[in-house]
Amino acid sequence: MRENLGKLGNTIYSVDTASIELDVASVPFVPASVINSLRRDAVAALDQARDHAFVRWQRAAATEPLVAYPSETLSFLANVYNSAARAFYEKHGVKMIDAAYESHQEAGDVPLMITKHCLRFAFNLCPKQAKGVQGVQGQIRAEPMTLISSGEKLTLKFDCKPCEMHVVGKMRPQILKSPPPSIASLPAAGAPIRFFAKRT
Repeated sequence: MRENLGKLGNTIYSVDTASIELDVASVPFVPASVINSLRRDAVAALDQARDHAFVRWQRAAATEPLVAYPSETLSFLANVYNSAARAFYEKHGVKMIDAAYESHQEAGDVPLMITKHCLRFAFNLCPKQAKGVQGVQGQIRAEPMTLISSGEKLTLKFDCKPCEMHVVGKMRPQILKSPPPSIASLPAAGAPIRFFAKRT
């Protein structure tokens, strides 16, 4: 009985000691199912007691003045796609916020993906690899480099300081013509999310 009562491995509790008051003469045997049920009842009672005793922590006072965001402008890469996100950045001093890519306002060439996996490095064309190699340094020309997939041409640009490769391309025409995800999922009475006009 003590062993079954102490099986609390899937809970936050543990048993130090278990005292059992039982008249063995009148109750010579207790089924394991009954012991397990008692254990579950005890755990539920402990959870309830913890919930009643919990005191909600007080929210810390906001820093005054608010910490300014490092930049006054945000590109579509910040992925600001709802009014709460926009209000947050505006509250912290951001003045110009481009709409998120999902809003279908970026019709030109934009970085579709930024990755640490660099094809320059994979093809042994990385300028950092060539440092100190006689006859190679200063002669590596890895750009322009392109990827072609299903007739779509994507340009690769390289930012060597943070070791990043940018896959640059345009949004596909059929995506531009389709409504943004937020508008497509809005109820009939809902209003679409509005953004500032794209900066020129």
